[in-house]
Amino acid sequence: MKSTIRRALAVLAVLSNTAPAAPASAAAAPLRADHPIIGTWQLVLPDGACREIYRMHPDGSSLVTSAQEVAESSFEIADQPDPQGYYKQVDTIVKDNGKHDCSGEVTQAGHVSTTYLLFHPGGNMFLSCLDRQGKRCIGPFLRLRGAET
Repeated sequence: MKSTIRRALAVLAVLSNTAPAAPASAAAAPLRADHPIIGTWQLVLPDGACREIYRMHPDGSSLVTSAQEVAESSFEIADQPDPQGYYKQVDTIVKDNGKHDCSGEVTQAGHVSTTYLLFHPGGNMFLSCLDRQGKRCIGPFLRLRGAET
């Protein structure tokens, strides 16, 4: 628990520079209008038994549905990819309905995760990785056209 708090404080310090930290329920900084993450994405589990829908909003907020779970989060994502092509994303769960997701887990409000997103050049899919080596990734996340953000 203490390491999670320390990590969250470190991320907030870096992201806020010298400005005071925003409350956990506040949305993150707005994204540029053409940022590739903006939109609605779907992840289908390999066996096809469950799917997750990610609605990524330009204001840095998201709404995720996964099985019975509905979660809201605030996220920060790099404006441009790093030299390896990854966008660093830090996501903080703001609200969760307390129900099980596709993995059978319940996500707690306040949970912070850092991932590295690698977009396909066409912009319609990406992988979400735990590191920049691309060895521990899930995906592909597929863009859903015509879905509201």
